[in-house]
Amino acid sequence: MLDFVSVIIPTYNRAHTIERAIDSVLQQSFHDLELIIIDDGSTDGTGDLVERKRSKDPRIVYFRTENQGVSAARNTGIRCARSQWIAFLDSDDEWLKGKLDKQDEYLIAHPDCRVLHTEEIWIRNGVRVNPHKKHKKMGGRIFMQSLELCLMSPSSILIHKDIFDEIGLFREDFPVCEDYEMWLRILEKHSVGFIDAPCIKKYGGHDDQLSRKYYAMDFWRLKAMKPFMNSKHLSLAEKAKLKQVYAHKYYILEQGALKHNNRDLLKKLNAETIVSS
Repeated sequence: MLDFVSVIIPTYNRAHTIERAIDSVLQQSFHDLELIIIDDGSTDGTGDLVERKRSKDPRIVYFRTENQGVSAARNTGIRCARSQWIAFLDSDDEWLKGKLDKQDEYLIAHPDCRVLHTEEIWIRNGVRVNPHKKHKKMGGRIFMQSLELCLMSPSSILIHKDIFDEIGLFREDFPVCEDYEMWLRILEKHSVGFIDAPCIKKYGGHDDQLSRKYYAMDFWRLKAMKPFMNSKHLSLAEKAKLKQVYAHKYYILEQGALKHNNRDLLKKLNAETIVSS
């Protein structure tokens, strides 16, 4: 059961969207929360906007840092959080009404749950779109299902702080796919709860998304997968699936790098090569 929640919004130059995100938190019927906004060195007036919002609602906590990336921003928020329950929200997304109430109800019914995510609504370039079958979300032991791509959205996650004490914080050396890497670390050892009802709106298609700034996203997924090859917590079936997905992603990246004579990517791929035993 929730008594108090720390909500963390990392942001960088999102003055055009962050007010929507902030309002979606403050307008929740679940009021016992702090909203920690980590401004990762914005230069577009984000700070002024947040300060105006903070003057009207003392639940807002604002920190401005040098630009270090989304992982560092989230980690700063986690360290500052006063609650044992932490929720994330990206500054271009929004929560739907009753999001925290639904998660509270789930935790009352499942008191052993420590990680909980929800279904979502996708908005691309202002239009609602339906996710493909490969994006289907679920709960339980979903390590294998999460290898191809990230199945848990940070904006929907509610997570107990002791999980971070156990497995560590977000990797700050990952400029992208940092959430994918974190979820694999969690899913290696834990099952997750899932609410099969949309609790967030996830917006995409805009130019400042990290997924549009970095090519070869699967390279970072390879780096995330590699440490689990000899995991003592995975079943034989999970390890087999891990190696299969790794080999497939590696092959596709390698073929693309060869086709375009991308020597830099080939060199990086060579460093990530896993020799089968």
